[in-house]
Amino acid sequence: MPQRTAVPAPRRSGISGLARLVPPLTLALALASMPALAQSGAPGAAGAEAPYAPPTGPAPRMLNGKPDFSGVWEHPYVPDMATTNRRDPAIQKGPAALPYNAAGKKNFEDYNPERDGDYTGMCMPYGFVRSVNAPYPIQIMQSDKHVAFLFETNMWFTVVPFRDSHPEADPLWFGTSIAKWDGDTLVVETVGFNGFTRLDTKGNPHSDKMRLTQRFTRTDAGHIAYKVIVDDPVYYSEPWSNERTFTLSNGEIIEYSCMENNRGLLEGRIKVWTPPNTEPLRVPGGGEPLRAPVGK
Repeated sequence: MPQRTAVPAPRRSGISGLARLVPPLTLALALASMPALAQSGAPGAAGAEAPYAPPTGPAPRMLNGKPDFSGVWEHPYVPDMATTNRRDPAIQKGPAALPYNAAGKKNFEDYNPERDGDYTGMCMPYGFVRSVNAPYPIQIMQSDKHVAFLFETNMWFTVVPFRDSHPEADPLWFGTSIAKWDGDTLVVETVGFNGFTRLDTKGNPHSDKMRLTQRFTRTDAGHIAYKVIVDDPVYYSEPWSNERTFTLSNGEIIEYSCMENNRGLLEGRIKVWTPPNTEPLRVPGGGEPLRAPVGK
């Protein structure tokens, strides 16, 4: 079975028909969004594989009557949340221009992963938004008390309880999330970010004050209408959103090993990143400490 590496291999047949090569830094200036497409299928009557088609009909429901979001979901790759899918806006639609304030504009213009490094090149957690933006599937598992998101990207996960308010918590890479229902729409609200992550590969920023709202509506048995709302007054003058369509896959998420074969980092071609205002990494043997510019 193939494994994910720091420079991911194309997805195997049976989960996605679109091969993607996603080096951790070389797509930093990518501008176009690209849908993830399920491709595999069961053998047809003549013995050949028939193209997979997502199920139709009404959305399945839990015993409590709420929609059941369980399954492995393919979704668009979104390296820049401002853009819209040019082939099919229904797949992914952004606001075209993000409403930066002066601080947000400066932060984005200062972002230079080739010069300063980027946390993803170090295989650090992507954060909630950038994990959803990545091109690999997400598995959702759901009960009456929790909903869990299992990301194939780096095999990260976050388990979200159904509750009315956020608990006290330390700042986290993925923030602290709660889930609730708005009719048949699953709403996940997240606060408490550590401020180290970025929203997407292009480098659109967010602060530790961001309030993130994700809305999941299972429109039928094979699709989810997804909307993410970014509310961050530190970097944006007003809240803004991005909308997408998720498609039920007939495959499974597979192992993803980020540091395996991450030669660019180990051999010095990828700049070392350290969190702002922390002690730089020390080099064995008494060499100069490895450091990233403060505030990057």
